[in-house]
Amino acid sequence: MMDHSPLIDTPLTRALGIDVPLICGAMYPCSNPELIATVSEAGGIGIVQPISLTYVYGHDFREGLRRIRELTDKPIGMNVLTEKSSERYLDRMRRWLDIAVEEGVRFFVSSLGDPRWIVESVEGVGGLVYHDVTERRWAQKAIDSGVHGLIAVNSRAGGHAGALSPEALLDEIGDLGLPVACAGGVGDAAGFARALSMGYVGVQAGTRFIATTECASPEEYKRAVVEAGEEDIVLTHRLTAVPVAVINNERVKREGTEVPWLARRLLANARTKHWIRAFYSLKSVLGLKKAATGKMSPTDYFQAGKSVAGVDAIENAGDIVRRWAEETGSQKSSDIPGQPL
Repeated sequence: MMDHSPLIDTPLTRALGIDVPLICGAMYPCSNPELIATVSEAGGIGIVQPISLTYVYGHDFREGLRRIRELTDKPIGMNVLTEKSSERYLDRMRRWLDIAVEEGVRFFVSSLGDPRWIVESVEGVGGLVYHDVTERRWAQKAIDSGVHGLIAVNSRAGGHAGALSPEALLDEIGDLGLPVACAGGVGDAAGFARALSMGYVGVQAGTRFIATTECASPEEYKRAVVEAGEEDIVLTHRLTAVPVAVINNERVKREGTEVPWLARRLLANARTKHWIRAFYSLKSVLGLKKAATGKMSPTDYFQAGKSVAGVDAIENAGDIVRRWAEETGSQKSSDIPGQPL
């Protein structure tokens, strides 16, 4: 995007004009403007989650972006969900994308579905699209759609985790000719340095940034992340009807991790699975708003990844970015194996 001399030199920092190859991943409902801005101001890049910005925190989308711009003039990104749940939803996402481009956003993280329309919408202004993938076939489809990079969502990630370890996933997609960022399992500076040394051009972290002073989520959620260990993370289908990584609290233990038998039958039917997923997703959106704006209890879902193992305190988000950069040290692009510019 621009000429830049980053603190840690990788294809990601050079392309985005940032100092540290650390992405604060888009989180529903935890991506509030102050968190996004703090990460970007510290040298990483914060990613706007549109539903969080508008529904959870109540901002008009354009005004929300401008609120972030009041806090930092550093690069920010936007998460664009491409799943075809409804034409109305996609129309709204397209409008938000157009507004983001108008407001100067040039980095886009796409999730689900075909990102071709996103690439076509932003390439004319120099925008870059990195697509979330969990295995080679989805990576190849994203490449066929023209994306500029891949975000490898591994089995240690929060949210909708993949099935492969960070090492196995990089082995599977690292030869496809695009830069690959690691998503999942990185909760401290040692994990950050390890991911870069493996050949990833950067790291997308979410869970670590929940337990920060800038994140607007309730203290109960933040403490749960700090107190949880890797063994406390389980996958549940009951939140969105597809596996989601959560902390194994009282509710999860009581309800189990599978949807009821009727929902399982509907999910197995090609004609009804999209409807049942949309139903569960709507329930999730309505229920998780409390996870950002109200009190929580052991009866609520706490989304988190296995990187909780590296989270031992609630900290300033900017301090996390700076400490990870300092402890990792300056790296030349030649020290990052296997990843093209």
